[in-house]
Amino acid sequence: MEVYGQFAQVYNQLMEAPYFEWANYIEELWTKFDTKPHLVLDLACGTGVLTDALSGRGYDMIGVDLSADMLMVARQTNPQILFLQQDMRELELYGSVDAIICVCDSINYILEADELVQIFKQAEFYLNPNGLLIFDINTEYKYRQILADNDFSGIGESGAYIWENFYDEVERLNEYQVTFFIGEQDGLYSRHEEVHIQKAHGPSEIKSALTTAGLKLLGEFDELTLNLPQIQSERVFFVAQKPERT
Repeated sequence: MEVYGQFAQVYNQLMEAPYFEWANYIEELWTKFDTKPHLVLDLACGTGVLTDALSGRGYDMIGVDLSADMLMVARQTNPQILFLQQDMRELELYGSVDAIICVCDSINYILEADELVQIFKQAEFYLNPNGLLIFDINTEYKYRQILADNDFSGIGESGAYIWENFYDEVERLNEYQVTFFIGEQDGLYSRHEEVHIQKAHGPSEIKSALTTAGLKLLGEFDELTLNLPQIQSERVFFVAQKPERT
């Protein structure tokens, strides 16, 4: 079953992600670690809302996503940005970039440890020396205590969704089945379904993968703060750097 196919049409209406708060926060992290990027890659950029927000602040942006449907929405949002349809495990750019960001728990979609290393290796390869990789993950606490085996729903101007969540604590796999309805021109609604699976990566796994890929972990933070993650943190941001080779 395709992921982020037809769902792309109503994604921005139904999913309330704090893109502009993330944009502020990413700039705060760049300042904290004394970097001023010019060319920035938004990895797994989705519908490009964050990409567009950072573009509006003067950064040259590139967006990469696996979903053609999500990229179609992104290109409509800002046709001036270069958007590429690629699997982030097989990233291929024309040259290097000053910074890479990857938010909205995209890393949780990577289920295997070796694929996690591969993504970080690709990031290391395309980053300029001293360039930063900033990414986030949903925590195991969020999957186990917040999402768990619960149901969620939402209604927008031209669509609605029902989210049925299941978390396997042994395998640390979170599966959510999304049934969504898209308003059509005839006044009726079309029904669609998608199944998403994410992995609860532990901090030690993340750190090991970064080290193996040749990246240096500079910090990990509770979402939208400069505080250390807590037991009840639902989303954690990581900042890693490509060392300057001597």
